[in-house]
Amino acid sequence: MTFHTTRFRPLAALLVLVGLSLGMGVSVAPARSEPALVYSVGGKFDGSFNEAAYRGAERFVAETGASYRDFEIARDADSLQALRTFAARGARPVVAIGFNQASAVKSAAKAYPETGFSIVDMVVDAPNVRSVVFREQEGAYIAGLLAAMASKTGTIGFVGGMDIPIIRRFLCGYRQGAEAGRPGTRVLFAIAGNTPAAFADPARGSELARSQIGRGADVIIQAAGGTGIGVLQAAADRGVLGIGTDSNQNGLHPGHMLTSIRKRVDTAVYRNFIDAREGRWTPGIEVLGLEEGGMDWVLDENNRALVTPEMEKAARKAEADIASGAVHVHDVVSEGACPL
Repeated sequence: MTFHTTRFRPLAALLVLVGLSLGMGVSVAPARSEPALVYSVGGKFDGSFNEAAYRGAERFVAETGASYRDFEIARDADSLQALRTFAARGARPVVAIGFNQASAVKSAAKAYPETGFSIVDMVVDAPNVRSVVFREQEGAYIAGLLAAMASKTGTIGFVGGMDIPIIRRFLCGYRQGAEAGRPGTRVLFAIAGNTPAAFADPARGSELARSQIGRGADVIIQAAGGTGIGVLQAAADRGVLGIGTDSNQNGLHPGHMLTSIRKRVDTAVYRNFIDAREGRWTPGIEVLGLEEGGMDWVLDENNRALVTPEMEKAARKAEADIASGAVHVHDVVSEGACPL
């Protein structure tokens, strides 16, 4: 059974996975060293983290004319078989999106030591794994700065997905930026849940956002993946401002989106694919922040009227100061509890 499509469709991919796992005699075509991408839960078109990964892969196709394969896991338990199947089919590299795939990447990398694996948003210590992580707190600082400057009530909100260090890092940076933008700004925060499903529940996101709006928040950032779509919808419905993350979400609710803080998952995927194609892929840890272009914020036709010249100037200065080291944004993962 030979596949010639650029990407797996979920049903076809699932049949392949089941066939291989049950030893049903599925034949494997000769390796072409196509790269492969395994999305996190929430779906390829989640409007957030996974969709950013997809755009990076599509950029690779547009620039090289090459193809890749991908798979959308419905639950974390699907990850290991997907990674192993791609490795068995000769994919190079196999890129996993999301911290929740860390144990699966570690197992697959051990089983296929000649295959290069990558994971985005978590560190896996293995000789054939590239781990791409971000200084989320730097992008969050810009978001907090802009939110505080835009707020009329002096109260802003934060809705996170799962209670994990990455989200706490983002929250701390947001608080620090808010204090810089307007000292004394009150930051409300809520976490959607304690499992990966907390990143795929828009109804829960909407509920949490409405609660914060009821307590005075007039700018709310979502750091919650698919759950955040509900946050942004609730903000737009109630006439307050939302801030997107991971992807450029400004176009979801033009006129109600203050900005989007992009975690350049697209860049991470693209670089992995290109490096493998050009023979320079290496394992190790890659850390991306403002200086490396791994985080940024978006100013476009959908939000330009909401960002005053004063706000833009302050954000640009903060970007430059963080990149140069003149401003340090606290990292709760390496430096302990948030000082704010």
